[in-house]
Amino acid sequence: AAFYRLHGLQTVTLRYFNVFGPRQDPRSPYSGVISIFVSRLLASEAITVFGDGEQCRDFVEVSDVVRANVLAATAPGAAGRCYNIGGGRRTTLNELLQVLGPLCGGAPQLSYGPARAGDVRASLADISRVRAELGFSPTVSVAEGLQRLVAFERSTRAGANDG
Repeated sequence: AAFYRLHGLQTVTLRYFNVFGPRQDPRSPYSGVISIFVSRLLASEAITVFGDGEQCRDFVEVSDVVRANVLAATAPGAAGRCYNIGGGRRTTLNELLQVLGPLCGGAPQLSYGPARAGDVRASLADISRVRAELGFSPTVSVAEGLQRLVAFERSTRAGANDG
C-alpha cells in the first residue's frame, strides 16, 4: 500500500484466512489443520485436538482464493486497496472432524489435550469489502471443499501405490 501511495506501483493486498485444498503438505510448518487431519485420518492415525475443539476458524477453499486473486488483479479501482479473503463463516475443529470422519472411512481416534498458549479462540473474515468492491463471494462450502480434498488425497495415494 505504501508503494502504491508513494510510487504509484499498482498493488492490491489480500489477507488470506485459513486456505485449504489439494497439494498442501501436512508436514509443512505452514500447513493448516485440515491437511493434517486428512493425512492422519486416511492413515488411520490418532488425532490430538488442543483445547476443547470449539475454537473456530474461517476456512476458504483454494479455488475460491484463486478466483479472488484474479478479481483483485483485474478489477478497476482495486489498486492500493486491502481485502480479506475468507469463507465468511466460522467452523469449529469439532465440526471439521464430524465431516471428515465419514469422508475418510470412519470415526476418528480423538484425544483432547490442553489448549495451546496464545491460540486464537475464534477467527472470522469480514468479506463485505471484497464482496462489494470486487464481487467476490465464496462458492465452495467447507463441506464441498473437504469432499474434494479427500477425493484428491485418495487418488494421490492410489496412484502412489500403483507404481
